[in-house]
Amino acid sequence: MPSWSGSAADCAARQHPMPLRIAVAQIDPVVGDVGGNVTRIVDCAVVARDGHGADLAVFPELCLCGYPPEDLLFHGNMRRSVDAGLRSLCDQVSGISVLVGYPDYDGDRIYNSAALIEDGRVTATYRKQLLPNYGVFDERRYFTPGEAPCVETVGGIACGVLICEDIWRPGPAQQALAAGAEALLVINGSPYDTESQIRRERAMADRVGECRVPMVYCNMVGGQDELVFDGGSLSMDAAGRVRSRAPAFEECVEVIDLAREDNGIVIRGGSMAPLLETEESIYKALVIGVRDYVDKHRFPGVVLGLSGGIDSALTLAVAVDALGPERVRTVMMPSRYTADISLEDAKAMAAGLGVPYDVISIEPIFQSVQEALSGVFAGLPEDVTEENIQSRCRGIILMALSNKLGLMLLTTGNKSEMAVGYATLYGDMAGGFAPIKDCSKTMVFRLARYRNSLTPVIPERMLTRPPSAELSHDQKDTDSLPPYETLDPILRAFIEEDCSVDEIVARGFERATVGRVLGMIKRNEYKRRQAPPGIRVSRRAFGRDWRYPITSGFDAG
Repeated sequence: MPSWSGSAADCAARQHPMPLRIAVAQIDPVVGDVGGNVTRIVDCAVVARDGHGADLAVFPELCLCGYPPEDLLFHGNMRRSVDAGLRSLCDQVSGISVLVGYPDYDGDRIYNSAALIEDGRVTATYRKQLLPNYGVFDERRYFTPGEAPCVETVGGIACGVLICEDIWRPGPAQQALAAGAEALLVINGSPYDTESQIRRERAMADRVGECRVPMVYCNMVGGQDELVFDGGSLSMDAAGRVRSRAPAFEECVEVIDLAREDNGIVIRGGSMAPLLETEESIYKALVIGVRDYVDKHRFPGVVLGLSGGIDSALTLAVAVDALGPERVRTVMMPSRYTADISLEDAKAMAAGLGVPYDVISIEPIFQSVQEALSGVFAGLPEDVTEENIQSRCRGIILMALSNKLGLMLLTTGNKSEMAVGYATLYGDMAGGFAPIKDCSKTMVFRLARYRNSLTPVIPERMLTRPPSAELSHDQKDTDSLPPYETLDPILRAFIEEDCSVDEIVARGFERATVGRVLGMIKRNEYKRRQAPPGIRVSRRAFGRDWRYPITSGFDAG
């Protein structure tokens, strides 16, 4: 039996040493900007060390290069930049340990790895074992899976390191436990959808329930093209209880302590941000997605067409909340079919938000195009062609403003329209970014009401008027589409749940309506391929996780 010297307090301190203070650094890296990301990491580590007295700072998955880096990983200069960035971190960080995600190049292989940096050197490396290759993920294209656990003692506690997908199945956590892990540190680049945080916490609870050790989970935050990372970093004790949760959609440093007690490692400290309701979380995702897309591309601001309808109204509200009114410009482009109330409501909303508002009629352009085509169109009745010409006249004006003023053009189409092709190529689809591209029409109304619950900015009439493209006399969306209350559940069932015609009909929808809707989805894939990127908020958005062929004889029945 060992003998202890010193006082009873000294003995107690040896039995229960000082806790390991961990700073969970929920940051927003920029893909490809290794030097800038190094600066972010160093600055955050200094704050963690000096401002919070942390022993260890934990950063997200692949934060050294940004996530997802995609084919940039294959570029020789990325490898050189990552090597230089890792050396720079070792040189600049002192007085605190740092766990950081990076691409680990080993000959012809690349690993999705985590490096533990202590005392100016990398003391341990973990290579991600489970590589997701579904939905928005394509990691097997780039990475080789790791095979071994990594358990390193930091501040007297044996910490097992895992990366994102590793906690979705038992194997890697069990390996770490067998190697002596007393706590699990998980770094993540887990993108947002409306159910993502609930799924993450369930996966954590499953692994903790099997291993009976606490887990610390660090997630990325910010927008990257179509993806938004929502943060929500958290800690969970050995009993599966959430002990801390960082706020969603905000960069922050969350500090917790891992302390050794008689019954094992316990979690102390940390704040508890609430889980967000669906509308609030989607709205925040849209705001951060727009802000990061515009800022990371270094655009001075945005321009959008304000029609007096609900889609452009919501897009405007998001843009102003993301960038401020001084970086947003709007233009109303009336035609012979534009209702007076559309003009009134658009003007009122722009004025209420304090954004510049121009009125440029499309009538002269529309008439010129009609005259130019009159000989070819002689004797033919007006149809959707004339409607599309009007939309393309607006596209010309918007793109001209974007080019001349250097502003990013935001499109205002929603998921319901994109699904069935209720949009005009080179018209209302023209633009650089589509904020509400993954929001159904019914969700657009829900989000508009949510935004008005904070501060009324969207005129009430926009929330109650029947939706209309206003491209022909007394036009309504329901002239061309089923009511959105019918359309949107059918779209969700097919697009997000992969249901067949029979399965959707079994939910109470008419077979003819289901067949018509699915036919429109199939016919309009060519349009979606030419649409600008937009923010993903659902389990399956049009874009990187929707890969349907344009030419197809597929029968969804």
